[in-house]
Amino acid sequence: MNREIKISKITLVNLAVLLALSGAGFSAAAGTLTGGTLTGGTSVSGTPTAKTAAAVVSSPSARLAKITDDYFEQRLALFSLSATEDVGDPRFEGQLEIEIAPAHVERSKALYLATLAALKTVELTTLSADEKLTVDLLRYEVQLRLDGLAFPTRLLPVSHLDCVPIRLADWAGGQSVQPFKTVANYDNFLRRINKLPNWVDQAIANMREGMRVGVTQSRTIIERVLPQLEELNVTIATKSAFYSPIDRLPPTFSKADAERLRKNYQRVLTERVLPAQAQLVAFLKNEYLPKTRITAGLGALPNGTKWYAHQVRDNTSTNLSPAAIHALGLTEVARIREEMDVIRIQVGFRGTLNEFLQGVKTRAVLMPFKAEEEVIAQFKAIDTGMAPKLAGLFGRTPKAALDIRPVDKLTRDTASSSYILPAIDGSRPGVFYAAIPDPLKFTSHDMTALFLHEGQPGHHFQMALQQELDLPRFRRFAWHNAYGEGWALYAESLGKEMGVYADPFVYLGRLQAELVRAVRLVTDTGLHDKGWTREETIAYMIKNQGVSEDNARRATERYMVWPAQALGYKIGELKILELRATAQQKLGNKFNIKSFHDQVLTAGSLPLTMLETRINAWIARGGES
Repeated sequence: MNREIKISKITLVNLAVLLALSGAGFSAAAGTLTGGTLTGGTSVSGTPTAKTAAAVVSSPSARLAKITDDYFEQRLALFSLSATEDVGDPRFEGQLEIEIAPAHVERSKALYLATLAALKTVELTTLSADEKLTVDLLRYEVQLRLDGLAFPTRLLPVSHLDCVPIRLADWAGGQSVQPFKTVANYDNFLRRINKLPNWVDQAIANMREGMRVGVTQSRTIIERVLPQLEELNVTIATKSAFYSPIDRLPPTFSKADAERLRKNYQRVLTERVLPAQAQLVAFLKNEYLPKTRITAGLGALPNGTKWYAHQVRDNTSTNLSPAAIHALGLTEVARIREEMDVIRIQVGFRGTLNEFLQGVKTRAVLMPFKAEEEVIAQFKAIDTGMAPKLAGLFGRTPKAALDIRPVDKLTRDTASSSYILPAIDGSRPGVFYAAIPDPLKFTSHDMTALFLHEGQPGHHFQMALQQELDLPRFRRFAWHNAYGEGWALYAESLGKEMGVYADPFVYLGRLQAELVRAVRLVTDTGLHDKGWTREETIAYMIKNQGVSEDNARRATERYMVWPAQALGYKIGELKILELRATAQQKLGNKFNIKSFHDQVLTAGSLPLTMLETRINAWIARGGES
């Protein structure tokens, strides 16, 4: 999710917002936040207007609704790529905010401070319980984002898993979130990539600053991203990945529009985008790579211990220490390996567990595919077979459809399988993107668990349903990593009671997926808190997962780039399992699994502490909604 977050999930924001989002406060037409106060007039200077929210908003409920809506609207304007990817809002598909720019950081800080100040003006006593939850959630989210600004994330703008040029080149392929159906869509994407040189200039400036202050990316990561950027580093516009939408112009476009788009894409690529790409590659190879660090973890950077502690709090929504998480991981790894050993004995394998796990990956019967299309067809067959089984476990389910597609060829060698939620206007379904580096080596026994995680009832049930709830928009598109990834891993566990793990090898695939998440607790904290090297982490994975060196390397480099993101899966899953067990024990024959799942899913994404409070309140009501 990716993307954890992965994350989460309207009137046009006035240009004045972008002009005035600076300093201590900001304001714009139609009422925005200024110095912590909602205003009803326009003030490009950033000073409060005479007409205050007290005169405009008649009740605490209406005031809260205004604050949450303004916050969400201005977050969309500040983070235009997320507006496209996480919300599918068409108003922002031609924008590219330079999120790594110092000015953008200050604008974000102004928004967070003003929102916190505005929340203090809301009288809580007359609010409903759900409105009070909205207050708690917004305050939690904004404070967390504000705290995160203390750390120099912007000085690390390039990695093989998160780099704006690669992201947009992927979108240009037409199978992702950027729409290419109308002439306006094409014009919007051209406007977006026309701003790529601005991003490149800022990224280079940031990395030079990072070199000065000792905050650089690990050398291994830059070596990994360079081939991806080299593939984009062409000299002929028509050979560029960014030109590929023109190769797919709809036949319904007029000849005049088609010719104009061809010329404009060629001009912008030739004059701006391709020179910027060449500049970025040259900088990384000649200037940055020699100055990168050989260490792997965040703890090796200045203030890295506090930086990682913030990442842990963000990604687990708990106060667990890295040491406690590491110890939990060791316990979970041992437990899961014991269960896997039972299967080894059951199928009659006489070697060690690791030999068994390595052998599974070479069994011809578990690698039946000849082409990428066959893998996708099998995932779709799993989807079809799953639908009737889900009816016994879930009351409310999403209305949006689920599609299954392969990841783009540009990133398939480094990408993980992922999910992207539907567009808010219904123009795009939820999509499970399957990473298929080599279909000939793609194993079938772990596909069921992967589908349960990324598709139904995993990310699709949670994220698509959340988008359809009658909640403030910021809650409908919120993402709390431990909740979202924890739910998806919990969804994998449901396969056992649905009867889809009857085959011991398919169940082994489920256990292997769970073991990966348990190992993450050990290796992520090892890398970023205990000072493990990349090689030590790889060695631990090989020993305890029975995976290949290449598999362990890919995983390690992911954890290097996304500190603490990998912790959310197991921490969240264990909390949901704990809450379910508590509910079953306390409610007895009143416990209803559909009602439990409704309680977990129908308030939107929650920090684990708030989810626990919600489930305990449901138990106290005797399991009544």
